Amino acid sequence: MTPRICVSIMPKSHNEALSLIKQAEEAKASLIEVRLDCLETSQNLRELVKITEIPLIATNKLKSEGGFFVGSETQRLQTIVNATEAGFEYFDIDLTSPKNKETINKLKQSGAKPIVSFHNYERALRVSEMERILEQEIANDADVCKIVGTAKTVEDNLAVLNFVASNSEKAKLVSFCMGESGKVSRLLSPLFGAFFTFASLEQRAETAEGQMSIREMQVAYNLLGAK
Repeated sequence: MTPRICVSIMPKSHNEALSLIKQAEEAKASLIEVRLDCLETSQNLRELVKITEIPLIATNKLKSEGGFFVGSETQRLQTIVNATEAGFEYFDIDLTSPKNKETINKLKQSGAKPIVSFHNYERALRVSEMERILEQEIANDADVCKIVGTAKTVEDNLAVLNFVASNSEKAKLVSFCMGESGKVSRLLSPLFGAFFTFASLEQRAETAEGQMSIREMQVAYNLLGAK
């Protein structure tokens, strides 16, 4: 089984988005997350879809979610609508977003698949918490369930890896720990059954704390015989 790696990019302009997508394709990314909260305009998104066969994920994070979007909730969701109508295969929506299920059903009409996500930026999550969140995400019609905590110690990775191993057959699951101490679960979660994991395009281009570059992950997987 070859672990799937999603490269997350934060382009500021349309031309930069085109360039970063091509670079991610050359790096053999399995998916590409486009952080729309960094993009100056959500126009001409169809061109981003046309230049690659790799599935694109539309993500538009609020500042409270570690992102940069500062407009209204209506404007934020409209940006995601623009992306799904342009042909993005996936869209990320937070479990706690207002009118979550209603929004998901609307966006699914374009054929896009929902990634329902939950993040805790303060601490690692207990297995019981992750199991409860997973059930909520499934109930909200998630195609992919994303559950992410923040590791304070290396040992914090053990709970999330155990959770992935026990629950990856229930849903397409993306789950690991953020933070420098969370690199273990970022790397190993696909080997325990996670649908994919996240990486940066290169070092110093991280979109979240603790991200490894796609090249670093590929080298590690090769050493582990997971290719």
